[in-house]
Parts: sequence; structure tokens; C-alpha cells
Amino acid sequence: MDLVPVILSGGVGSRLWPVSREMHPKPFIQLPDGQNLIQKTFLRACRLPGVSEILTVTNRELFFKTQDEYKAIEGADCAQSFILEPFGRNTAAAIAIGALKLAESHGPEAQMLVLAADHLIQAEDAFADAVAKASQLAADGWLVTFGILPHYPETGFGYIQTRSDTALGHGLKVERFVEKPDLATAEGYLAAGGYYWNSGMFCFRVGTLLEQLGQHAPEVLEAAAAAIERSDISTGKRHRSLNLDPAHFAKVPDISIDYALMERSDRVATVPCDIGWSDIGSWIAMSELTAPDNDGNRLEGEVLTHASTNNFVHSCERLTALVGVQDLVVVDTPDAVLVAHKDHTQDVRHIVKQLKSHGHSAHLLHRTVNRPWGSYTTLEEGDRFKIKRIVVKPKASLSLQMHHHRSEHWIVVSGMARVVNDDRELMLNSNESTFISAGHRHRLENPGVIDLVLIEVQSGDYLGEDDIVRFEDVYGRATS
Repeated sequence: MDLVPVILSGGVGSRLWPVSREMHPKPFIQLPDGQNLIQKTFLRACRLPGVSEILTVTNRELFFKTQDEYKAIEGADCAQSFILEPFGRNTAAAIAIGALKLAESHGPEAQMLVLAADHLIQAEDAFADAVAKASQLAADGWLVTFGILPHYPETGFGYIQTRSDTALGHGLKVERFVEKPDLATAEGYLAAGGYYWNSGMFCFRVGTLLEQLGQHAPEVLEAAAAAIERSDISTGKRHRSLNLDPAHFAKVPDISIDYALMERSDRVATVPCDIGWSDIGSWIAMSELTAPDNDGNRLEGEVLTHASTNNFVHSCERLTALVGVQDLVVVDTPDAVLVAHKDHTQDVRHIVKQLKSHGHSAHLLHRTVNRPWGSYTTLEEGDRFKIKRIVVKPKASLSLQMHHHRSEHWIVVSGMARVVNDDRELMLNSNESTFISAGHRHRLENPGVIDLVLIEVQSGDYLGEDDIVRFEDVYGRATS
């Protein structure tokens, strides 16, 4: 029996803005120990007994970034497969497509362990023990959830109510799922016992899951199968990826696995566990990863305080000072600063909604943007000009492309560049440059063994990132 962890990496984490953005979401936020949540999830899954492959379901735009994060992990040597979504479609779609692919590659007896990419689990041995118990239940035909032992009356989580009269070996039969309660109701749950936080993690035998989806959510299963049939598969040295067709993927119902299946089936069990779990759902939860000083302040970066207590500051790029304030959350990034009272950190998502409605790019991108070939940082921009710092990884290449509305001037800072500029090909060393007129086909490549760093000065009537026509691209992004 194969156990295949399936990592769902589709959330944005808008309550962790301005560090979390759509193109740099919550799973990629670096924690105080230097790792991020998706790395921790991958490593934790890879360490489970018998696991040799991990399937990740993520947005197509985050595929290469995810691969880079996995490559940076030491001590994880699992084969990788990916399902690449063109847009978010909720958890039922992701899990159904994952189950169909695992049934095809591993057979119906295989088990899938569904994990969220943006959760923190600090008791890894207890987690492995809970997975072993869940696997036994799944083998017996149960749809298994992981119920987190509640330590306080949390109102931000859904709850699982269990039946104390129906013990299933290492688990309990689920009576019902409960939506996020108010405080008085949550206090009642803790007093009554038999209630657990719904972690959003699952363990299924693939054949059981598909049979239950066919019975309770056939429209999800049929649309998922149709989306797979019309999608493309690509392979690399250590991975396989399924690129979902947008038109057919859009036909899969937008519904969570809880609503589509778990609340309808009578084959649902839970494994109660205490695994040091947190969904890191707000800046308060994030702040708890940093030890407080004598005044209760939790400080990340260069921070000075005077007559200030019980604050959290995340400011890793410049000096921040607090004077005479209490109970604040201050998060500083190069292009945005958040100041919130601790009692209102759940409301940060409303700022993200305003940014979206105003068309402001701060909900989508940081100043530094990762690309398959490296990254770029916007240093300054104004009317008809933009200045970027571009870093190209060794042996990497940008696409052969053209812009209609802008010209570009490239100046090499360090490393060596191979440049295609219209009908010319040239090599540029440090302190050398080339000018690319609007309408010229061009390509930038790093043939060396160290990073290529250059400054790009754009000028023109329109400088948006969508002014690009790709003719050739090693990452499959060429314009059709």
C-alpha cells in the first residue's frame, strides 16, 4: 500500500498582508527559523515512513517558485509530481483530480494524505503517529480527518463533533461538522468535550474516496475527470506535472471537500491529536513564533522601543522605532507598511479587498518578483520610465520576446550576459550595456556559473508587465 502526501498550496493568506501577496502567498513567508511553511510541509511529509513521492497542487504561476523552495531543502529526497491549476477552484476540485491521478498511477488501494501547505505542525513525532492511525482507518474504508485537541475556545476555526459511543480503534466516528462558532458556543464545546478543531487535513484510500465522491458529489468527479482528459502532462528529471486546461477546469464546481463530501458521507472518522498545530491565520499567530522581551514586545529585525509594551514588529529591511504605544502590530515591507491594533488583525483582509477594487498592484506583487529564471526588483518608477534590478540564475535564460510600447537599456553589474538584440548576438561583461528598441526581438541569457546581475531602464508610453510577446521559452510560456 502506497501512501502519497498531497500538498494543497492554493491559499493567498490575505490576513498576512503586506508580506503575503497573490504572487508570494502565505506558504512562502519565511519564518524566524529561516524556513517557510511549504518547505516545512514538504520536509515533514517526506520524513513519513514509506513515503517516496509527494504530489503538490498549486497555481501554475507558482510552479517554478515551488520547485525552487523544494530544491533548497536539505534532507528531503522525494520524487515530485504536480497538478497545476490555472486559477483557484477550492479543495473538492484539487482533491478529486489528485485522487484520479493517484488511482491511475498507484491504483485504488493507494492512500492520499492531504496536507495544507500553509499550516505549522511543531510536534512531528505526534504527527507521524496520527498519520499511522489515520492510515489504518483509511485502509478500513473510512474518510479520515485530523481533529485537533482544542486548548482554548477559538472562534476562527470550524469544529468536528464526535460520537463518544462509536470508537473506531484509534479514531472516533464524526457526528457532524460545525461552522465557526461565536465565543459562548465555543466555550460550550470545550466544556462538553468531544469537539475538535477541524484542521483541513485528511487521509483517504483512493478507491474509497472516488466511490464516495461518485455517490455524494458526482458532478465534481465527472467534471474533474473531463478536466484531466483535456489537460497536458510534462515531465522533467525529478518531476511530472499535469497542466490543467482552463476551460474544462472552470467547469468543476467551486466547492470545498467538506461541503461536497465530508458533511454528506456516513463514512467519516477523525483521529484526535495534539500535534502543535497552527494555521498561522493572522499576524497574532505569526507573532507567537518570536519570543517576547521583558516588555512583552516581539521584535523581528532592527527595532528600538521606548515606553512601549505588548507590540509585534516585523521590519527586516530598515530600522523601526516605537515610542509610547501598546498592543500594535507593525509590519514593514519595501513598498507597504501595516499598522494594526492586535484586536483587529483579522480585518487586514479588508485592506486587500480595497487594493483589489482600486486596481493597486500591492495585493498581487512585491517589489521583488520571482521568475523561473531568477528575479527582478523594481527600484524606481515614474511617468514613462521604470528601473529594475534583474538577477538571472546560472545557465538560465529569459524568453525570446518583444515589447510594443517600451524600449530597454541593459547595463551589466556583475557576471556575464549573452544577449540577442534583433539580428545581433553579443556577449556583455561587467559595466557593458546594450539598447533594445521597442519592437525588437530580444533574449537575455546567463551562460556563466555565477548570478548575472544587471540594471534595466525601461522607457515608453506603457510599462505594464503584460506588454510582452514571447516567441520561444524554455519554461513553456511562449505566446500561442
